[in-house]
Amino acid sequence: MKIKKVFALMLASSMVLGLAACGGSGETKGETADTKEEAKEASDDTLTIWAWDEAFNIKAAEDAKELYTKENPDVKIDIVTMAQDDIVAKLNTSLSSGSYEGPPDIVLIEDYRAQGYLTAYPDEFADLSDVVKEEDFASYKTAVNQVDGTVYGVPFDSGVAATFYRTDMIEEAGYTQEDMQDLTWEKYIEIGKAVKEKTGSYMLTLDPSDIGQIRMMMQSAGSWYTDEEGKVSLEGNQALKDAIGVYKELVDSGIAKQVSDWDQFVGAFNGGEVATVPTGCWIAPSIQKAEDQSGKWAVAPFPRMEANEDSVNASSIGGGGWYVLKNVGHEELAKDFLADTFASSVDLMNTLAADITLVSTLNAASEAENYSKPSEYFSGQEIFGDFAEWTSKVPAVNYGQKRVIWIRRKLLLLL
Repeated sequence: MKIKKVFALMLASSMVLGLAACGGSGETKGETADTKEEAKEASDDTLTIWAWDEAFNIKAAEDAKELYTKENPDVKIDIVTMAQDDIVAKLNTSLSSGSYEGPPDIVLIEDYRAQGYLTAYPDEFADLSDVVKEEDFASYKTAVNQVDGTVYGVPFDSGVAATFYRTDMIEEAGYTQEDMQDLTWEKYIEIGKAVKEKTGSYMLTLDPSDIGQIRMMMQSAGSWYTDEEGKVSLEGNQALKDAIGVYKELVDSGIAKQVSDWDQFVGAFNGGEVATVPTGCWIAPSIQKAEDQSGKWAVAPFPRMEANEDSVNASSIGGGGWYVLKNVGHEELAKDFLADTFASSVDLMNTLAADITLVSTLNAASEAENYSKPSEYFSGQEIFGDFAEWTSKVPAVNYGQKRVIWIRRKLLLLL
């Protein structure tokens, strides 16, 4: 398949790269409570939290609620499950109109979208500099939640990328677990060809409408569609060029199984159709759904681009943070909730490691008991320790605030 055709397909869908710049609103709904106690006595003393994904983010919020209300039994917390696209639409509508009857006090925002929100609505998000200590979190995570040095979000889950792989298939192809360490994409493709020949299985899946692989490759080289100042940088972007080249090799080599949606993606590795899954660590719970494959999986670092000297065996995809809408009415109480839970609690991170296989970006989480336990499913590997190590190596980039449709058009002009 020609590279231009590949990317015409890939870039046909709108991916997550932030929001259009909209005017922020300076209107407020009455006076914001100055203290936690005053917030509790407000006419509506219920904290509302919006997030998506019942099995992951919502479960995390529920566990945080349980922890917080043990010490603060009078605080009411309402957790609302909503599709991410619906959250985006509702927040845009409310914040652009200055209406605060519907929005939540706390909302989960994907890292790719954060700068778009913060710059589009500069007067709507609470300053969390007194809640979040930068040194307590992975540096690449705190880089996305700030504007002019002010912190607005509590980093949550790590999107650190990894190469999940079937040890039995790799060995049948004539390679060892040692061969999967410190991979370049060239070596990865070599192994993939052997896997296809010896086992009949593909090496990975690729979705032409999803440019996630490109994003991970670019960030492994400390690069993005935008430069350090957040300005779009496509022409002359060497990391983007190198990533497109690797993607073309993956397609041309015949080692990739094409999929078109999430169910096909998960079904491929649960059904033994692919030998590896190079993506974010959040995929671990989905892999473990295939109980009959326990002990047949292991995890290695994400491959690097050999042609790019800046590329390392670490990257990221996905992940988000918790933000407070300061004009809804419970700013101080919402900040106190985050301060006692996601911003500091190792106990919460320990619980979430067991409940949802959370890879926390809170550095102290590495001290939690569940983070040092070997995983029976992943061949006895201490996966949390490895994820934490790789997280510390992820290059920080500026995700910018341009809409993807604009970037897509620019890319197509270059191809």
